[in-house]
Amino acid sequence: MALTFAANSAFAGPPASIEQLGWMTGNWAGVLGPNQLEENWISTEGSSLAAMVRMTGGEATSMFEMITIEEVDGSLVLHIQQWDPGFQPRSDAPQKMELEEITMNSVKFKAVSEGGMATLGYSHPDAESFIIHVGQLNGDVLDLPLKKRSIWK
Repeated sequence: MALTFAANSAFAGPPASIEQLGWMTGNWAGVLGPNQLEENWISTEGSSLAAMVRMTGGEATSMFEMITIEEVDGSLVLHIQQWDPGFQPRSDAPQKMELEEITMNSVKFKAVSEGGMATLGYSHPDAESFIIHVGQLNGDVLDLPLKKRSIWK
């Protein structure tokens, strides 16, 4: 069953600022099946936060992903897009998500455009852990636990 979204959503996220997501900054990695998922979040600046994501395994890269979170009209908007190696886009356009809820160490976005996810969230239960919560179109939620690491191995 495909989800259909209006081009201009009437969805209005709760009030939030980009500085509330400073806890996301860092290099996080974890095992996903036979692969490693790595997320590199750069610090908040200019009312935005961004991440470069890479999936590797078998001495090859299988996916790149760019995520941006921006302050828009007093709330937060996330855009996400994936590419195969060779910078071949997996979709025609990024998926847009708007803020659904935010706490001191978690955030959840809800899709307002078509794409592979219904929701996307992140939580930071302790200094060493970062969990991605992928809300699938069928209603299931897949939690992907990552651990803090240094990009300077």
